[in-house]
Amino acid sequence: MFDFSESGVTLSTILETRKANTDGLCPVKVRVTHLRQRAYYSTGKRLTSEDWDKLPTTKARELKAIRESIQKFAKELQATVELLIKNDDFSIEVLQAQLSKGQSSTLNAAFTAKLEELKARGKVSTSDWYKYTLRSIGLFKKGKKIEFKHVTVDWLRQYEQYLLGEGKSYTTISMYMRALQVVINEAKAAGIIKPAQHPFGKGRYEIPQHAGRNIALALSDIKKIVQYECETDTIEKCRDLWFFSYLCNGANITDICKLKYANIRNGEVCFYRQKTLAKAKKKKLIHATLLPEMQAIISRWGNEEVDLDTFVFPILQGEESPEEERTKIKNITKLMNTKLKAIGKKLGIPNISTYTARHSYATVLKRSGANIAFISESLGHQDIKVTESYLASFEQEERVKNAALLTNF
Repeated sequence: MFDFSESGVTLSTILETRKANTDGLCPVKVRVTHLRQRAYYSTGKRLTSEDWDKLPTTKARELKAIRESIQKFAKELQATVELLIKNDDFSIEVLQAQLSKGQSSTLNAAFTAKLEELKARGKVSTSDWYKYTLRSIGLFKKGKKIEFKHVTVDWLRQYEQYLLGEGKSYTTISMYMRALQVVINEAKAAGIIKPAQHPFGKGRYEIPQHAGRNIALALSDIKKIVQYECETDTIEKCRDLWFFSYLCNGANITDICKLKYANIRNGEVCFYRQKTLAKAKKKKLIHATLLPEMQAIISRWGNEEVDLDTFVFPILQGEESPEEERTKIKNITKLMNTKLKAIGKKLGIPNISTYTARHSYATVLKRSGANIAFISESLGHQDIKVTESYLASFEQEERVKNAALLTNF
């Protein structure tokens, strides 16, 4: 009914039939698409599928009024988009910040707007991260509304101390602070705060970097896990998926759940990390050699290859909403961690989890003499410093071993 396209940005009015209420009324939204990213903006109107089909040509007074209201909303959104394109400043994030200007004069409101944007784009996991950060800030300030001008360097330092007092790790603190930084950056891009008010950066507040955790396993322990006599098929499946993750360049469970047979070509598993796909400017295609052990796991637990679009493992079906997809991935991850913990208890190996596979992959390669640049590329890291944090426990292990040589008379 309403379509606009310019400089790679498209606007379309859509009826979200998956979100129909009990009366069969579905929300009408304007979808903005740019560089494969999508954002959805509610027009405030709801229609049945039948009325939606009639809307473009209807002469009924009530439906005509709804059509004009939707078109007015879309035209106003188009005007904002065109202005950003003209200033060569368009992105989904900047558009969201621009639309939030005025109505998101507080940090709380800006976080809420960011949450809605992420949910509309299907970024359920990332929206959870912002939700937990907002909840934490609410507890820190006892539910008070926070104006952007109050978020200073001292405010951030006080928040960090509050989080430490609550027993939060620097990993969690770093995640909360990065969410805050994104919201502050978008407020600056929208003109809500001035550059001089921006509290993050060198010489201002710098987000603490957490130290790497010693969770990598030795090859001898990995061998024990792989050779463990599993009591049930469920335990064996969880163990095998963990081993597949380890062999597949430390792929996380989300990436494994989303693997399709199209990702397997020329004896390799080729995929993009879901975690960084949307935000990374340079998309890194990861290549993992399809080892015989990986093929055996696919043959035992995988789907039959109907076509290239078939999922390798029977966890997702492709028709799930983002929320349903997130739930299925969380459920299989929780199940795996429960069974892996039980295996570890029987073998006397602590810290076995889905996350351990990734760290073990990197550390085993490093212990074997692999170049850090190669390990970083294999993991899909954008920055080699991230890889170095993964290998921090290995570096400490090496220092202890070498120090012992000093008194080996």
